[in-house]
Formats: sequence, structure tokens, C-alpha cells
Amino acid sequence: MTEASNMTADVVDIGQSCLTCGDRCPGYAPQDWKKICANCKCPRMGHEVFIKGSLAVKDRVPVELPDAMRMLDAAKSRYIPDKYLWAPVGFPREKIEDYFKTIPEEKRPIKSGPGEVYWHQQLIQQFPPQDFQLSQCRFIDQEHIKTFEEFVATRNDHCLDRGYVRDSLPDTSTCRQCKGVIYKGSVVAVAPKCGETAYFHPGCFVCDTCKELLCELVYCIGPPTDENSGSKLFCERHFAEQVKPRCGACDEMIFSGEYTRAMNRDWHASHFCCTDCVQPLTGKRYVLRDKNPICLKCYEGSYANQCTGCQRPIGIEGRDLAYKDRHWHEACFLCNLCKMSLVDKAFGTKEEKIYCGNCYDSSFGQKCDGCTEIFRAGTKKLEYKGRQWHEKCFVCVCCKHAIGTGSFVPKENEIYCGKCYEEKFALRCSKCALIITANGITYKNSPFHKECFLCTNCNTQLAGQKFTVKDERPFCAACYAELFAKRCSACRLPIIGQSGGSTKFVSFENRHWHNECFECSQCQQSLVGKGFITDEDNIICPDCAKTKF
Repeated sequence: MTEASNMTADVVDIGQSCLTCGDRCPGYAPQDWKKICANCKCPRMGHEVFIKGSLAVKDRVPVELPDAMRMLDAAKSRYIPDKYLWAPVGFPREKIEDYFKTIPEEKRPIKSGPGEVYWHQQLIQQFPPQDFQLSQCRFIDQEHIKTFEEFVATRNDHCLDRGYVRDSLPDTSTCRQCKGVIYKGSVVAVAPKCGETAYFHPGCFVCDTCKELLCELVYCIGPPTDENSGSKLFCERHFAEQVKPRCGACDEMIFSGEYTRAMNRDWHASHFCCTDCVQPLTGKRYVLRDKNPICLKCYEGSYANQCTGCQRPIGIEGRDLAYKDRHWHEACFLCNLCKMSLVDKAFGTKEEKIYCGNCYDSSFGQKCDGCTEIFRAGTKKLEYKGRQWHEKCFVCVCCKHAIGTGSFVPKENEIYCGKCYEEKFALRCSKCALIITANGITYKNSPFHKECFLCTNCNTQLAGQKFTVKDERPFCAACYAELFAKRCSACRLPIIGQSGGSTKFVSFENRHWHNECFECSQCQQSLVGKGFITDEDNIICPDCAKTKF
């Protein structure tokens, strides 16, 4: 491949919002030659950077790449969609939609969609301009320029390539990346440097290192990572890092044989420096803060916690003792009264001051409502409605067994376990004397189990039924009528109302009749409220009496 024109697309980064810090960062500001923000110290690519101008890879890569349509039939549709920032050219609309259905929605390069920011970020990330043009490099020594040029030439001629898309797979095959099945007729991506039959699901055409989609299918072919795998696809950034280390500060490749390895990254020897003061850290001690290296001086001056006791910073050499967002030097962690060291000892706090156990107890200690002893600092305390106990003192007033965190019943300032409360206060049945836990009833202020409130004569349950009491004993309506009710002199049945209630009847000389039974024995005329004449055991009306007598 031959080198094309210079890169023309401009990256807008200054002033862009930080994706991590949000409003806490006023916007990206470059920190000299380092690719981090001078304001928030987050990476440049952690901000909403975007490309102003063309989004075509050809304007990011100054190398003439193969034609993306080189494998398409000239008779194919020349539909160019305006929905996408990029799409496979020369495909009909439905095939383009099929292609993007296999790609996660948040990564589809749809204009004004969630994938637009992703597309900008990946174009910037995958094609670092300093990997392509010497003019973009600031830290290559004169003696290493030839090495850089040889790297560029070898990459361009043997490794850099553009994949293409086939609209219909001729036969069922296997995805080179995920090893899954690709069915006949599917839309597939092809990496020619892996072979014309090296097929990929569109969503699997990714860099082997960062696993991100390869923009416009532009890739670099890398050597197999093991003897059982084939050649790998990389974005240009991570291909270059397979060949040479990349500086974690300036983001340029390191062609010098001397560099620093720290924080699992590579650095130009002079670029591994403090994030704040830019003093070199190679061979020196440093502190990591938000994944950034800080020299000891800057750390103690800007980031170290301030001691609550002496108000001086707690240096990296000192032990930092912390309690509820407050910090102390080990030598300053003392009782506020007796000044005894509290390191590795129990302590109490009051109004943001700390005290040893004895001083706290004597000054602020509260007493147990059980034993009246003071609660020592660090002692577990159980509280209920303004009262408090040692765990061992929180016991049932009856059986004295510890309740701990179990259930209990309070009554008149006393605490009972469930069993003792039932024994002492629970309702008991007036018949069987057992505790009533459910289905209880009350009769004349006496409690009964439902199944214990029975007819005195037949033992029928009376709950929910009408009953009558005789000599303080309950009887069902049937038994009461049978045993105690007056009987009609005519029909000989008990004189009771419906359902055992009251009824009207007539009495005469110790004989009784239902109202409906009190009638003339001759003409059957009702005699209720009328005169009548007795005829031995019978009663007759005056008219029938005249006829008879």
C-alpha cells in the first residue's frame, strides 16, 4: 500500500465534558504532552471527544486501502443510506439492516443515536495519528526515525487491510472469531488476509485485544497467539502494541530500547512522572490515586488526610487511623481526658471526641435497668422504649431466662417471655382450664373455647346458636323444651316459640294451651279472649254448652 495524503479530520477535545466526573470537571484541558486532563486527571478518551469533519477512515489513515466494494457485483444495488455514519456500500436497504441487526444497538453508527459517540471514540482510539505520520510524533529521537519508518512500511504493506461484506454466504460455515455457526444465506464479513473463506459474524469482526468493532472493517493482521489458533485481527492501536510498547503518558510508541515498566504499563523513561508536578518517578516511591501516580511530596501536600488531633497531614510513612470520616496519626489517637493511647483498644465517642472506656463510663455512662451497672464502652446494649439492658440482664421477670434478641411481651413495665406471659395472663377456658389461643367465646364474662361451650344435656356446641339457661346451666332449645317447657293440654307438645324463643299461651287451673290449640272441643272455634266452660278435660264454648247441657 502507498501512503496517501495527510490526516485531515480534526479531533475536538478541549472543553469537552468528562464522562466520569460530569459537572465536577470544567472540561478537558491538555496537560502539556500527557494525554490526561489537567483539571480532573482523567484520560483524554474519558471525555466526550469527537471528530469535526469527515468520519471516513481514509481521513484518519493516510494509507490507500483496498476498495470496500471490490468483491461486489457491479450490478448490485448502489443504495447509499443516509441513516448511518457508515454502512456497507453497494447493498440493498434490507441487507444493510440485516448487517446491523447482528451488532449491539449501542454500537450501531446511527446518526444522532447512542452509537454515534461510540463511533467517534473508536475512530479516534483505533487510529492514533502518531502511529502513521512522523510529523505527529514528538518524542522519537533522530536515531530511531528509521525504525519508525520501517515499522510503518511493514505494517502498511503486509498487515493493514480492509475487510469486506458478502451479502449472502454460499454455504453454512463457522465464525472465525466466536466459532459459532454462520448459516447459508447470511450476511458475513470477510478478512482477506486471513483467507477469502475466513468468515465472521458482523458483530464478531472485532479487535482481539479490546474486543471493539473494527471501524469500516479496517484491521491489521497479527501473528497467532498460540499454536492452536490462526492469525488474529487487531485495530491498528493494539497491533502496534504487539510490536512495540506504547507510552502510558504521551500515547506514542516507544522505539528506544530503554523505557520504564510500572503500573502494568510501559512509559518513556522521562514520562513516568507525578501526575501533578510532572517530576520523574523512575526509581522513586509514589502513591496511586485514581489510577494516577503521585509523588510523595504532592500526595502529602494535596491528598493526604488531615489528622483530627494535630491538624497536620498524615504522611505516607505514618499509620492512618480512621473512624467515621475522621483520621488520626497513631500518636494522636488518644483519650480526650486521660490522654491514654487508644490504638487497638475499645473507645467511646461523644460530641466528636474520643475517650477510653473508663473515662467514657465515668463521664457519660448509662446504667442498665436490670442490674443498675454502667454500660462499659464497647458493651452490647439492648433498648426498648427508653429503657436499656445488658444483653445478659434482659430476662423474663418470671423464669429469669435471657431473652436476647428473641420475642417478648411487655406488661406494666415488666418483660415476659412468650411462654410465661401465656401462663400468667392468657385467657383460660372456664371448662377445660386450657389457654384460649383462637375461636374463643364469652358468656357472662367467662371465657370458653368454642368447642367447650356445650348444651348441659346433649353436649351440642352452642356457639352461634340460641340457647336457654336453667339454674345457671346452658341448654340447647330442643333439650330445654324437652326437659323444662310447659306442655300443651291439647297437643301435648312443649309450649315454646320458634327457634326456642318465647310464645303466647293460655293457662287455666294448672293446665296450659298453645294459643292455636285453645279451642272448643265441639266446634273447634278459638276461645282465646272468650268465655268457655270446662267439660272434664275438655273446654267448650257457651253455645256448644247450651246444646250439650
